[in-house]
Amino acid sequence: MKRSMLVLPFALFIAMVVIPAGPVAQPLAAPAAGVLTAQEAADMQYLREEEKLARDVYNVMFEKWQLRVFSNIAESEQRHADAVKSLIIKYGITDPAATTAPGVFQNGELQTLYNDLVSRGSVSKDAALGVGVLIEETDIADLKKAMANTSKADILRVYGNLLDGSYSHLAAFSR
Repeated sequence: MKRSMLVLPFALFIAMVVIPAGPVAQPLAAPAAGVLTAQEAADMQYLREEEKLARDVYNVMFEKWQLRVFSNIAESEQRHADAVKSLIIKYGITDPAATTAPGVFQNGELQTLYNDLVSRGSVSKDAALGVGVLIEETDIADLKKAMANTSKADILRVYGNLLDGSYSHLAAFSR
């Protein structure tokens, strides 16, 4: 019985290698990333800078107030920005945060918001924590809007993960 078990697989192996079954198979090409709508691209670029804004504000608040929550969440925001960057690369769109220094944004509204949040958070530790709450509430609303504007599973997965993180950050700042 053991011998027949060995013979059959070997016979199948020989048949597969020696006897061609048809045209030679070509390696599969990497699937195309797909085409984004103008809204999906705009949302992605906005969220990339918005995640950078959160990181940059939290880094400034940590330097000013030395509250560990800002340092910890700034690291998480960097991972969020990197996750959106991976989508930007995948879909071949322009990365608005590719060459900007901390605290500098291509989107004028985000630049104004950054300046305002840093100013507000510099008043006191409580004000800084309030800025954290405001950033996370804004991120949550913007992620929900962006999710409503796409049906692409990979984008929804990334945005969903970011949304979960923002809820977690909101809870940390609210404590």
